[in-house]
Amino acid sequence: MHSLNDFKARLVGGGARANLFRVECPFPSRTGGNQEQATFMIKSAGLPASTQGKIEIPFRGRKFKIPGDRTFDVWTIKVINDSTFDLRNAFENWIDITNPSPSNTGDVNFNNYMCQLQVIQMDKAGNDIKRYLFVDAFPTSIGAIEVAYETNDAVEEFEVTFEYQYWISNSSKFTGNKRAAGVPGIITGLSADLAVNVSGRIGNVNLGAGASIA
Repeated sequence: MHSLNDFKARLVGGGARANLFRVECPFPSRTGGNQEQATFMIKSAGLPASTQGKIEIPFRGRKFKIPGDRTFDVWTIKVINDSTFDLRNAFENWIDITNPSPSNTGDVNFNNYMCQLQVIQMDKAGNDIKRYLFVDAFPTSIGAIEVAYETNDAVEEFEVTFEYQYWISNSSKFTGNKRAAGVPGIITGLSADLAVNVSGRIGNVNLGAGASIA
């Protein structure tokens, strides 16, 4: 029978804490957004889910299941709004790049509106212990801010929802059907061909700890 001490020995670092995280949001230059400000004002996000589809093949009254296409859900953050409205303005400008309200046209250069976003889990010592990189991300909705006379003791917040192509993490070891070759730095196990593919479209991606996909 296991004891409390056995459990304690296996709870490494006291467990991961939901409030020890940061989001790195490198805004496109035309938005006027400030990445450092966003790191402080993004109050909540999420470590992404992983969803694997399936294909069912009937065989004599039974169904043989094999992996299908993988899907990636939208990613949502919640942002504290300060009195400058700088971040909200930046996100609104970001959407305007792809579809300005009056003209119903938009920029066709992916590099002008797609960015690499990251959410980083930290431990109690402030070390980065898990990173997720959202490849070719762009915002699709900015939430409303409710205002009311009777709301006295609250700071405004709003949500921003992103679409992206896929995510990878610093524990990713496989791409396609081959074992990853590995890239130096915090994204250990990320295949070299995928690293080149990401950086070749958008530019260098800073992965922290002195490493980058370049």
